[in-house]
Amino acid sequence: MVSMNRLSAEKRAQVIAALVEGNSIRATVRMTGVAKNTVTKLLVDMGTVCSTFQDRVMRDLSCERVQCDEIWSFVGSKQKNVPAGKEG
Repeated sequence: MVSMNRLSAEKRAQVIAALVEGNSIRATVRMTGVAKNTVTKLLVDMGTVCSTFQDRVMRDLSCERVQCDEIWSFVGSKQKNVPAGKEG
């Protein structure tokens, strides 16, 4: 039987709070003393939980407007890479 260390609820909350505040994984490791792989696994687990929660709760919303903040993206290509049918 393999015995694994378990993070306390307080330590998990500390790691999640650091990530939510915008800290990188490496900065979170330095701040909390938790191993990088542990932080990464916790992040993946939280993503799964959040996805499940949003899928269950956010259905049949009667929204007239949706405001999205802090979403940045760049979509485009250099002229030499634009396919012939997509010009203009």
